[in-house]
This record gives sequence, C-alpha cells and structure tokens, in this order.
Amino acid sequence: MDIELSQSRVHGRARAPPSKSYTHRAILAAGYSAGALVYDPLNSADTKATMRAVEAFGGDVDRDATEDRLDVTGFNGRPDVPADVVDCANSGTTMRLVTACAALADGITVLTGDSSLRSRPQGPLLDAIDDLGGRAESTRDNGQAPIAIRGPISGGSVSIPGDVSSQYISALLMAGAVTEEGIDVELETELKSAPYVDITLEVLEAFGVDAEQTDDGFSVSGGQSYEPTDGEYHVPGDFSSMSYLLAAGAVAAEEGKDVVVAGAYPSAQGDSAIVDVLERMGADVEWNRDDGYITVRKSDLSGVEVDVGDTPDLLPTIAVLGAVAEGDTRIVNCEHVRYKETDRVSAMAEELGALGAAVTEEADVLTIHGDESELEGAAVDGHGDHRIVMSLAVAALVADGTTTVAGGEHVDVSFPDFFDVLYDLGADVRRT
Repeated sequence: MDIELSQSRVHGRARAPPSKSYTHRAILAAGYSAGALVYDPLNSADTKATMRAVEAFGGDVDRDATEDRLDVTGFNGRPDVPADVVDCANSGTTMRLVTACAALADGITVLTGDSSLRSRPQGPLLDAIDDLGGRAESTRDNGQAPIAIRGPISGGSVSIPGDVSSQYISALLMAGAVTEEGIDVELETELKSAPYVDITLEVLEAFGVDAEQTDDGFSVSGGQSYEPTDGEYHVPGDFSSMSYLLAAGAVAAEEGKDVVVAGAYPSAQGDSAIVDVLERMGADVEWNRDDGYITVRKSDLSGVEVDVGDTPDLLPTIAVLGAVAEGDTRIVNCEHVRYKETDRVSAMAEELGALGAAVTEEADVLTIHGDESELEGAAVDGHGDHRIVMSLAVAALVADGTTTVAGGEHVDVSFPDFFDVLYDLGADVRRT
C-alpha cells in the first residue's frame, strides 16, 4: 500500500500505542506462568507472532477486546514440543525470545519467519544453547533462520557477545528462571541496547521472578515460578512509537498550537531518550511524568550528536529531525542498527537523500547536513520496515509538495493506526 502525504501542519492530542517491547515480554511471561491477564497489550503483527508461539508451546491466548486484555493460559514453565513449525513472521523479538523457550521443550522445535527475519543473525544465541547442553542449528548453517532447537536444557553458565542483540540476553533470562539450575550470562563485549534488558528485568520482577545484573553480565536463579501480582500485568505506552508523533510536533505543529502525546509514563524504555534529544536540539517540549503527557511545539532545531548504542530504534526519527535542523546531526555508534528489519542506516541515507537531504553514511556513523538539506516531495520506499515508513511520513509533513511512501501497510507491526492518528492531527494523508 502506498501512502501519499502532502506538506501539512498538525496539532491536537494523540495517544501512542502500548509498548511493543513490553507486550512481547508480558505475553511470553504469561505463557511461562500457569495463567495471567495482560491488560492494554499492543495488538500488532509482531505481538500476534508471540501469541501464536505461546499457543504452539501448549498455552492459550484469548483476546478480550471489550476489556482490552489478553487472557493467557500458560504452559507453567514446561513448554510442549510444537506440533508444527513456528512462524515468527517479521518479528525478531519473537524469534529470539522463543528460541530460548524452545530449548526447554523435550524435543525439536523449528522456527522460521519471513525473508527479512531469515536474514537476521541468530548465531550467538544458538551457540549459547549448545553451551547449555541443548542443540541449536541453523538449517542453512549460516546462523540465520530457519533454526532447529532440541531441548531440554537445565541451565548453567554461558558467555555471549553483547553487541549484536540484547534480545539474546533477555531470552536466556526469561527461560533460565524455570530451569533447574538457573542461567548465568557473561558478556564477552559491551552490551548494546542495554535498556531493553532493563525492560526484561522489569517485566520479570512484575511476574515475581528474581534476576539481576552482575559484574560480568546477568544472572537468574532456577526453580522459580511466573506469578504476577493479582494475576495481571498492565503494559505501558510505547516511546518508540511516540517518537514519530513528538517529531511531527517539533517540525510541523501549527503556529501557536501544540501536539500533546498521552500515555507517556516513565518506565525502563530507553527510547524515552527522544525527549532529551528533542530538548538538546532546541525543541519546545514539556514532559508531565505524573500525568503521562508530553507537549511539543514547532521549534527551530539545531543539529547535535546522538549516540544510539542503547536506542537503535530512534535512529530513523533522529535522522528526520536532523534533515530539518540547522547544522549537522551526527548519529554515532549505529552499526548494530544495520541488523534490524532492514539496514536502517543505509535505508535512511538513501530515502532522505531522495527527499533532498544531504547525508553522509559511514559504517558506524550517519551524518545529516541540515544546512545543505531542502526537503521536497518524492517517491520513497519504506523498505518493508515500519520504522522507516513512519519516519519518512514525518519528513513528508515538511517536504514541499507531495511525498509517496511505499509499503505503508508495514506500520501494522508496531503502530497499526499510525496514519489514522496522523490524519486526526491534521495531516494530509491518503492511501492509494
């Protein structure tokens, strides 16, 4: 589906969807339990993949739309061997979290996904499962899906690189709690995307599971049970998704009016750093943490340097802000952002260039030269990546003329009604 957007001014109140990261972990944590209610979940293509995985392992997930909750009957720490191949679709989070879960089953589990997911690295997690006494193989022997996992593992100690994906650590911690021995994870390299492990620790705590950071990495003791307080868990709002709405307000809010984003309560989400980035760039932004509101107004922005080592999902948003700002915006420590749904570093360089931005791409740095950029409407490609699509839509709000973004349907991964929300804020949006 193509999306046409014309230069627009926006204002009003919007609510970003619930956190995708928290929803994934909450669904799987509920699966590890005897049963739990998950309130305010994100209902998207990615989170549905995790729901299907829980059901494949012997659980059951019923969606109660009236109560906006999921009623999860769990497999109580003992996953069945799935009767069929588990399709993780486009969800890397699902595949990695589920890989460790599969290692608990007494048999072979096969996991696959779409072409994008089958190109993403899984090797370090497969090696870790082998080291823990299981067997994990890439069917093409390239460290990528499809993968086959044989369990059960009983726990132990393992070392793993921290600079490829924090999801490996999250997966091992979640599974380790229900092993006999627990799992100690030693990091071989600096941990990238560390706030996502913080999210995992926060969800584990909410489900009554003790895990901790150690001098060398992370540790979780075995023999634990997943039991959330009162049998329920509430998912917070998603700052990754909020970033597009906040950026839209900063670059395209109507004069004298503002954009208010609701549901912005503090949490372990690293992507709440978007508020700090906007402030550093000179945006008029206020965060009422107690009431969960962020207010932003159109502002004159200046380029800054941003390290996205812990916040890879913010790169597309920051790149768009840089194209509108004065001076250079340098996004550093971003090589790991190349291993997402697509190579987001190259994708943003290419598509912002098509819109008239001046961009310099290096292996680990993306520089946007705002003084040399003049955005004009053009046909751009979302690269089958929800975050690329949404960030380009924000750029279209300030580009002269009309911009056509290919692949608009991919927002279903994390923000299914994104274009409806943008339209309600006043954007000129058309589906073609």
